[in-house]
Amino acid sequence: MFLLFHQPKFNARNSSILAFLLLGFSGFDRISAQTDSLILSNGNVIVGEIKSMDRGIIQIETDYSDSDFKIEWDHVSEIYSPRTYLITLFDGTRLNQTINTNPANPHQIIIGDSVSSRVIDLIDLVYINPLDKNFISRLSAAVSIGYNFTKSNNLSQLSSRIALGYLADFWSLNGSLDLVVSTQDDAEDIGRADGLISFKYFLKHDWYLIGKADFLSNDEQKLALRSAFSGGLGKYLVHTNRVQLGINAGGVWNNETYTDETIEGKSSQEIFLGGQFDIFDMGDLSLFTSVTVYPSISESDRVRTDFKFDLKYDLPLDFYINLGYTLNYDNQPVEGASKSDYVLQTTVGWDL
Repeated sequence: MFLLFHQPKFNARNSSILAFLLLGFSGFDRISAQTDSLILSNGNVIVGEIKSMDRGIIQIETDYSDSDFKIEWDHVSEIYSPRTYLITLFDGTRLNQTINTNPANPHQIIIGDSVSSRVIDLIDLVYINPLDKNFISRLSAAVSIGYNFTKSNNLSQLSSRIALGYLADFWSLNGSLDLVVSTQDDAEDIGRADGLISFKYFLKHDWYLIGKADFLSNDEQKLALRSAFSGGLGKYLVHTNRVQLGINAGGVWNNETYTDETIEGKSSQEIFLGGQFDIFDMGDLSLFTSVTVYPSISESDRVRTDFKFDLKYDLPLDFYINLGYTLNYDNQPVEGASKSDYVLQTTVGWDL
């Protein structure tokens, strides 16, 4: 069931009451699936099934449309739902409770029931996810591809980026793979592959445990494969519907093999210090940047640095354009290799 209407003579309070009255006459068979309602800042009412709210966007499914509605969270003035959600607040608190607008103050939300409840401001709600969602609905995915061709020397370059994620109640698992392959006449092929598997376990007060496996192969630094396995502790310093800022630190075991077979591979121990900045309240634009520094423990004065910058512009139908820049720096590369390697990618992709 879908209801969308505008009543200039009614305020948001009257609109919410009317929405529930209409729900009451819609039949118990439909209420079982379409039990949630949103009152927007302009007085419009949407009745359906809330799928999630994350990064300042709430997604609701209705019987009326072929695709889910995605609404900016700051355009929502009231929310009502009898279902239980996984909830994240701005201070990192995670709860499994119901959510409904406070009748005494429409700018506030009551989390929980009469036995156990708390009241928060609407803006302090960072994330909600229905606990009845199945495995597939908790997955996220993004695929983007870019291609360049120059006729003069038959230069052909293919870029691709793949990302997968799964969010459980108190942990997340993410993976990504960036590939660049370049070929041209009278020159050796150039290849680069950058992969990541990351696990987070969320603790109280926006702290989290983190475990990562990084894989890098690039010809510029003569790396056949760098495998870096790390574990540590992180914290979100800022965690809102608009911005996330986090830091983390820990230990790393690094293993390297090289494209030059005359150079023996080696292993080393490092620490890592990192930070990430994510902003997603710029209309159709979102920005993510991260930097991680790896001072070596086992090799004197060696320091590595990884830097990443992504600017994404959303298009209709879940398509997007992405501008990405990645830099890998090593102040002590193997003989004959460059200290740095970077890639600038412009790709067109699709989000799941």
